Amino acid sequence: MKVHDWRVFSQSDKFGAFWVLILCALAAIAAWRIGGVVRVAAQAKTKVNPNDGLTYVWIPPGTFQMGCSPDDAECQNFEKPAHSVKITKGFWIGQTQVTQAAYQKVVGANPSNFRGDRLPVEEVSWDDAQGYCKGLQMRLPTEAEYEYAARGGNPAARYAPLVGIAWYGANSGETTHEVGQKQANGYGLYDTLGNVWEWVADWSGAYDAAAAVDPQGPPIPPNGTLRVLRGGSWDLVASVVRVSYRGWIGPQARGSNIGFRCAGN
Repeated sequence: MKVHDWRVFSQSDKFGAFWVLILCALAAIAAWRIGGVVRVAAQAKTKVNPNDGLTYVWIPPGTFQMGCSPDDAECQNFEKPAHSVKITKGFWIGQTQVTQAAYQKVVGANPSNFRGDRLPVEEVSWDDAQGYCKGLQMRLPTEAEYEYAARGGNPAARYAPLVGIAWYGANSGETTHEVGQKQANGYGLYDTLGNVWEWVADWSGAYDAAAAVDPQGPPIPPNGTLRVLRGGSWDLVASVVRVSYRGWIGPQARGSNIGFRCAGN
């Protein structure tokens, strides 16, 4: 009887050990995947700008496919045609969207609807955003620079499942959220999708299929006076919150879903 009891225990223990090993293996894989994201971000070259207190990340030069991502069935015509873009010079870009604390520090005012030091500043026009960046001896990123940085080296429409990387209509609770709370992309940037739309430097215009080098957008606005917005925001459906999606609006516009981040060489 004792032998029988021991055998039952031994078989059960072996069975349990098998599943422990399986769970450990799965945990190791998960840790490796998460660790990979952390390592990429940790390896990024960063600096803190003393004028606004924000962290900026160095984006190396490179070539990427701008516009509709491969196998993205949700693309609109204004995201096409996808085309090769070469960024010849590395640049700094905000690790996060400009916060209300940073804006208050530089400008001396906070126009935002939703209030909180670590929330992104909003209710800012294109001129407001560009003025802030110039005050730091920086500028707004071009549309090409923004998409290149936002992709983080990933050609897909989103660099990870949307719920883990962005605040949008399904999870925002109809408000902005503190910057840097979601998973960073491969360059260590946060909120390149969702939370608030981000002004970029370009006037809006149709894409050309030809390869481009350091594109600056149309020199003269072809469809009036509309500036480009990128990244999507807290109030949008998932189909819009994709890295190639483009918005545009008059540069004087302000809204509780419009913010920005600065760039510089």
